[in-house]
Order: sequence, then C-alpha cells, then structure tokens
Amino acid sequence: MPRPIEARIDLAALRHNYLLAREHATRQGGQARAWAVVKADAYGHGLLRAAAALREVADGFALLDLEEAVRLREAGIRQPILLLEGLFEAADLAVCVEYGLTLVVHRLEQLQMLRQAVPAVRLPIYLKLNSGMNRLGLAAEHLPAVRRELASSSAVSALTLMTHFAQADEGGGEACIAWQLERFARLLAAWPEAASYPVSLANSAAILRYPKTSCDWVRPGIMLYGGSPFADQDAASLGLRPVMTLSSRILAVQEIGAGERVGYGGTFVARRPTRVGVVACGYADGYPRHAPGGTPILVAGERTQTLGRVSMDMLACDLTDLPMADVNSPVVVWGEGLPADEVAAAAGTISYELFCALARRVPVVVV
Repeated sequence: MPRPIEARIDLAALRHNYLLAREHATRQGGQARAWAVVKADAYGHGLLRAAAALREVADGFALLDLEEAVRLREAGIRQPILLLEGLFEAADLAVCVEYGLTLVVHRLEQLQMLRQAVPAVRLPIYLKLNSGMNRLGLAAEHLPAVRRELASSSAVSALTLMTHFAQADEGGGEACIAWQLERFARLLAAWPEAASYPVSLANSAAILRYPKTSCDWVRPGIMLYGGSPFADQDAASLGLRPVMTLSSRILAVQEIGAGERVGYGGTFVARRPTRVGVVACGYADGYPRHAPGGTPILVAGERTQTLGRVSMDMLACDLTDLPMADVNSPVVVWGEGLPADEVAAAAGTISYELFCALARRVPVVVV
C-alpha cells in the first residue's frame, strides 16, 4: 500500500472563495471583475486543477510564466490571461499574440519592445505604477517617457493602470493603504487622460478590508486557497474555506519515561511519561523543517502538538492525553479542522509558503 500521506484539494471550496472575493469587490454596488491569481502552480494546488474548477466563474486568470499561460489556453481556458511580470524578452511577443495574452508593463523597456516588434503586434497591457512598494513599477519620473511611447505606438490595444499594496494586510486601518493611494493619485494627476483608463489595485487583503480599492479589477490570491492575508484574523471568520488538507497517519507509538528525548538533537525532553506518535510526514513532503516543537497538529480529530525536530520523512507528536490514538490513527497536518495559517504562524512563516512547498511525492486527491 502507498505511504499514508495525501493532500486533498477541495474544488468546491476554491469556487466558494473566488465567488466570495468577487462579492466583496462588488459590495458597494460596483462592477469590479476578479482575476483568479493562479501563479506558482496555483499556490501549490495545481494550475490546471484550479483553472478547471474556476473556468465557469472566473473573469480571468493571472500568473507569471508564459509556459503556464500557454497550458491554460491549450486546456481550453478562454478568459483573459494576465502575465503579472510581463515580458522577459522580445521573442515572447509572438507567443503572447498567438495566445491572446495581457501583459503587465512595469518598465519602459517593455513598452519599447512592444513598439519595436517585427512584425507589429497589438496587445492589451496593464501599466504598473510604483506607488511605494518599490518592487516593480514605473515611478513618476518615467511617466513622460511612457506617455511618449504610448502616443507613438499602436501596439497597445487597451490600457489598464495598476499598483500593488505593501501593507494592506497590516492592522493599522486605512493608514496602511492611504499613503499609497495618495501617491497613486499624484501620479495620475500629471497624466490628464489617465482618468479614462480602468484601474486594478486590490489584492486579497484590500478586497476584504478596503472595498473602496476594488475599482475595475481585483486580484485575489491567498484568499482563493482559504488562507487569511491577516495575522489578526483567521480565515474562517472571513468566510473562507480551506482548499488543501494535508493528512497522514500515525506510523508508530513510542512510550518514553521522564527525562528521555525525542528526535534528532534530542531537543524535546519529556517531563513526564509520554506517548509519542510518529507521523508519516516530514520536510521532504513540504512540512516546514523549522517548525518548532509545540506546533499544533490534529490526531483522531483532537488537537495536540509536535515534539522535537522535524525529520525528512517523519515528525513526532504528543499522544499522552489522547488514549484513543494509536497506530493508523488519522492525522491532519493542516487544512480541514486545523487552519494552515495557525501551523504557519507557529513555524514563523505564512500559509503561502506551506501551500507552495507541497512536495511532488505527496499524492493529491481531488474532491
């Protein structure tokens, strides 16, 4: 029989979370549409799997890789597809035209590639403005050159303006986004015709807390997969449902006395007689090696905690107060009944990393 670990992907939960994002985006009577952000293999959930689940409801799909965009088109996806980092080289343009893709332009050279293309191209673009995150995007000093490029080029069939929030997931209220909205407004003030262009601002955090940022297009990411973008609010309270549940079983049970140690380095020292459950899950499956002892885990439907260091293929947990738990007892590592956000917080990371780190060797079951 196969090793008793699997990742269950709940496609109904994925659809639910997408529709919830769009409901938030239109709550104030707007007509905002929503890109389903499926980059990084749909945050580890499977690109084609996620696209198939959302194809009847999604307004469009957003990702990074040209190859993945082609895979979506060849799988029958007809909605708009947005390349979030745009072009990497001019040779990509022919593929973008063939497959009808939308490009993010975040530096002047990308606009120049469009204008100089031979044969000529015509594509919709998202012009990304740097409002203060200082990662990707055009700054105020670039706008005169951008406007000249746009005026001299017929390569842009439609233009949408976008930026990205750096602090929308923090707990400081409107101030977390106000400074970037002000900078964005100043950028547009120097560009009179910009008022006629559609705008895309909101990520998951902004969609949920700042509905005024929904504008024309929103870009939900982590919330699609049932993760909360906030450290101070859990996913369930936001109405989100977990999409990935990583589960396993107890492989063995060890009875140890007070003073005995568990695992590499013996970092856990028992203070009392302890029943130790050994779980078929380790860092080679995608569980964070740096997760400390005490990280929550669910055994036979009851919460307990991990003990000692995570190994490549196994981790240990405390069964002392769970007399019903034994070899073959079911374990939920994260997901249904145990939020990935909680496990991630204990490990000093975020649920995004847990999902994306799921190893190829873990079997996936779709429900």
